[in-house]
Amino acid sequence: MKISIITIVYNNHLHIADCIRSVLAQSYHNIEHIVIDGGSTDGTQAAIAPFIGQLAYYESAKDRGLYDALNKGILKATGEVVGILHSDDLYYEPDTIERIVKTYHKTKTDIVYAHGLYVERKDISKVRRIYPSKPFRPRYLKFGWVPLHTTIYVRRSLFEKYGMYDTQYSIASDYDMTLRWLTNKNVRSVYLNRFVVRMRLGGKSTTARLQKKKSLEDLDIIKHYHLYGPYTLGFKIVRKIPQYIIPRILNNNALILNILMLKPRGVMFELQEKVRRVRARAGLSW
Repeated sequence: MKISIITIVYNNHLHIADCIRSVLAQSYHNIEHIVIDGGSTDGTQAAIAPFIGQLAYYESAKDRGLYDALNKGILKATGEVVGILHSDDLYYEPDTIERIVKTYHKTKTDIVYAHGLYVERKDISKVRRIYPSKPFRPRYLKFGWVPLHTTIYVRRSLFEKYGMYDTQYSIASDYDMTLRWLTNKNVRSVYLNRFVVRMRLGGKSTTARLQKKKSLEDLDIIKHYHLYGPYTLGFKIVRKIPQYIIPRILNNNALILNILMLKPRGVMFELQEKVRRVRARAGLSW
C-alpha cells in the first residue's frame, strides 16, 4: 500500500526540514512525500533544496490559500491513502505510518484517525494541548466532536467521489471535509488508539486574531450539515478547555500522557464496543 503524505508550506524555513526528516525517518517506506510551497520568500525553498531528490513531487508557486495548496497536492498524489503533515508538524513515532497501514490491512476501512498533540514551537518535548479521539458515533458531531484533521488518513478515492477542499473557506475547510466524510453512511472509519502527530502551536487556525473568523466559518459549516447551530459551535469551543488543562496537570510530559491515556482508553472503548455489539444482536438501540 502506497501512502501519499502532503505537506503545504509558506515562509516556514525554521521547521520545514524537521517535517521532511520526520517523513524520511518512518519505518514504512512505501511513502510518496509531496511538498507544495506557496512561493515562500524567507529561505524556505533553500531549506527544502537538500531534500528535493527524496521528495515524490515538489513545487513552489503562488496559490489561493492553504486549501488550494492541499488540493494541488491531492491532485499529484498516486497513493492509495492520503495523509497530511503540515510544515510545523512531526510524526509522533518512527512507526506511525506502519501502524496506520496495518490498521488499513486489518480493517479494510476508508478512514483511519487517531490522537494528536500540540507542542511548544521551540521545545517539542513540552506538550501544551492534547487532542484525543474515540470510536465514531454520528451523534458526537452534534456536540462539536471531530477527529483532529492531521490525524486522519483517508483513501484517495474519497476525494474522487466526494470532492476536494472547498476553497470558499479560508480557515475551516478541513472541518467541512471531515463532516462531509463522517456524515456519509457509505464512508467507513476506524479509530486508532495511538498518538500519531506532534503539532507546533501557532498554526493559522490557532492564532487568537483568527479565532473569530474560524468560528464564523465553523458556524456556516455546522448549519450546512444540519447540526445544532450555535450550540454545536459552543460545544466545539468548550471541548478545547480540558485539552489545555490535562497537559498542565500532568506536567506537560508526553510519556505520562501516553501511559495514562492510551491503555485506559483502549480498555474502556473495547468494553463499550462489546456492549454495543451485544445490544445490536439483541435488537436494542444504543
